[in-house]
Amino acid sequence: MEIKNIATNRRARHEYFIEETMEAGIVLSGTEVKSLRLGKGNLNDSYAQIKGTEVILYNCHISPYDFGNRFNHDPLRPRKLLLHKAEIRRLLGKIKEKGYTLVPLSLYFDRNNRAKVELALAKGKKLYDKREDLVKKDAEREMARAIKGRPEF
Repeated sequence: MEIKNIATNRRARHEYFIEETMEAGIVLSGTEVKSLRLGKGNLNDSYAQIKGTEVILYNCHISPYDFGNRFNHDPLRPRKLLLHKAEIRRLLGKIKEKGYTLVPLSLYFDRNNRAKVELALAKGKKLYDKREDLVKKDAEREMARAIKGRPEF
């Protein structure tokens, strides 16, 4: 059985330097799981914060389940992430350093059909860093085109 990807936060890799990544479980209600199985999740503008001894995911949009009637959930409600205490303490120490934040990169079902979030410890990019990345990406694309179009001897 393979990993089923639900949503990715493509903007996060553009706006942040990713220092390290980790996998975290996520606490969901029944209709949220059903909605995610249909692929109705969105991580744009979402972020995580440490509140006390818990890690909370904010602005993660999970659309209401179509057949959920009164049991449906609030699409933007804060959701608790499941991490070990030692991991949370280590992250708290890193976040207290200047400029670090917790950003979700992807939301997926693992091999055991459990919903997981790939969480990244990231540092924000400046505008000139973003421009530099775009220039590098364009140069790599041009090199790939040149190599692909070149006749072999």
